[in-house]
Amino acid sequence: MKKIRILVVEDQNVVREGIIAILSFQSDMEVVGEATDGIEATELARKTKPDVILLDMVMPRQDGLTTITKLRDLHPLPRILVLTSFAESDRVYQAIKAGALGYMLKDITRVQLLQAIRDVARDQASINPSIAMKVINEFDHSANSGSTEESLTRRELETLRLIARGLSNQEIAAALVVHERTIAKYVSSILNKLHVTNRTQAALYAIREGLTAPAFN
Repeated sequence: MKKIRILVVEDQNVVREGIIAILSFQSDMEVVGEATDGIEATELARKTKPDVILLDMVMPRQDGLTTITKLRDLHPLPRILVLTSFAESDRVYQAIKAGALGYMLKDITRVQLLQAIRDVARDQASINPSIAMKVINEFDHSANSGSTEESLTRRELETLRLIARGLSNQEIAAALVVHERTIAKYVSSILNKLHVTNRTQAALYAIREGLTAPAFN
C-alpha cells in the first residue's frame, strides 16, 4: 500500500511533535519532514515532494497564506491541509482561494485529523463543519461572473454535485457509470468554466448556489 507522504509545518514544538506522534502510528502515512516556518516549509517541500502538507497559518518569517502561494508552482502539486486555531471566515476564504484543499481547526479530534488527511490526499475537500457555511458567504461571486451552472453540461453539473458531496473521482465514476478518466476531464472543465483552482472552491460554489447540501468532513 502506497503511504501518504506528509510534511508537517507548525512553529509550536509541542503541537508539531504531537501531530507527528499521532501520524507515526498510522500504517498508511509517513512523515517525510517537519518545518517551523513557511520558508523552511517551502524548501523542504521542494526536496521531499510530499503528498499532503499540514500547514499552520500563523508562523514566523513567512506565514501560511504566503507559503500556500509559493507552493503552487511545485510539481507534483502537494495537497495543502491548513491546521490552525483561527476560524475567521475571511482567513479561511483567503487560504482556499490561494489553493488550500482543506481547512481544519486545532480543536479537532485525532480521528477527524486522520480522516481529513486521507480525504485531502484523495483530492477531496475537507473543511471544518463549524466554518464551512461561513466561508461560503465570503466566496467571491465576481470571480464567477458569466460562468454559472447553466454553462455546465448535464454531466458536468452531475459531477459538480457529487464533488460537493465529497466524492472522489473514482467514486463519481462509479456513481455515473463512466471511466475515471472521463470524470477527470469533467472536473478539469468545471474548474475552467467556474474560474476556480481546486475542488474545494468548486464545492463551495455548488453549495452557495444551492446545487447540493453541504457535506464537508
